[in-house]
Amino acid sequence: MKIIFRIMKGGSVINRTLLQAQLLYNDMGNAEKRVADWLFSHSGEVLPYSITDLASKCESSEATIVRFSKRLGCTGYQDLKLNLAKEHDKKVITPTITGEDDTYAIFEKVCNDAYMSLERTKKTLSPEAMTRAATAISEARRVVCIGLGASAAVAEDASNKFLRAGCNSSSYSDTHMQAVAVSQLRRGDCLIGISRSGSSKDIVEAMKAARAHGAFTVSITSRERSPIARQSDVMLLTDTEETRHSSLELCSHLSRLVVIDALCYKIVYQNEERAARIGESEAELISKRIIEE
Repeated sequence: MKIIFRIMKGGSVINRTLLQAQLLYNDMGNAEKRVADWLFSHSGEVLPYSITDLASKCESSEATIVRFSKRLGCTGYQDLKLNLAKEHDKKVITPTITGEDDTYAIFEKVCNDAYMSLERTKKTLSPEAMTRAATAISEARRVVCIGLGASAAVAEDASNKFLRAGCNSSSYSDTHMQAVAVSQLRRGDCLIGISRSGSSKDIVEAMKAARAHGAFTVSITSRERSPIARQSDVMLLTDTEETRHSSLELCSHLSRLVVIDALCYKIVYQNEERAARIGESEAELISKRIIEE
């Protein structure tokens, strides 16, 4: 699959029509995918004059072209042509980073990857699961966040934000301290396990132990069918596609941070006392800044 973007002088603007086709690609039938593939490989070109010509080029049917157009939010083929015509003269780039890219080109591709990851997370995340997680965290006597490796940084960020939102929150990245913290959890407490793979043995075992003690468990993961899912009362599923630059894990990292931010906003704004407390916390933090004369 290709991801198509356009570049404009002064910054990047996403080719929204082709971006939408990429985001919806896995939901399409084979005939519609042939239409999408043809558009990806001929981006920047003017579409054939008639719908019959395009159907022939894509080895598809006119009905498929119409269905594909409507899937992208267009009224029909003519509307699709108009949308793509606006972008036909824009430079097209692919997301794959190469040694020939300059630093700014790499920056653009990383930004585009991040955007795509957030869009995919919006499609996979359950609104009901978000609501249940926010309620459980808000009502918990104690909230413990755990993660390993890159997920440890997310767990620490989550704990800090929940603390500022008025929760009794802490985080642990050491497996021994995770075991100690989990052993003290009881009914009314909440454990949040963060694991991109959903298969980190220590995190899964901690989730299992927490449930055995009666604590409510929330997982934030990119793998729906994973060991951590079986130990979760609520699973928050983020971007499910492999990150293109796997050593950096930026995209999955970012999608988890955004989910945590959303939970914090909900926790704060559903409780006036906590909202007031946030104001007090911010005022206290401001007092820590150096005021230039």
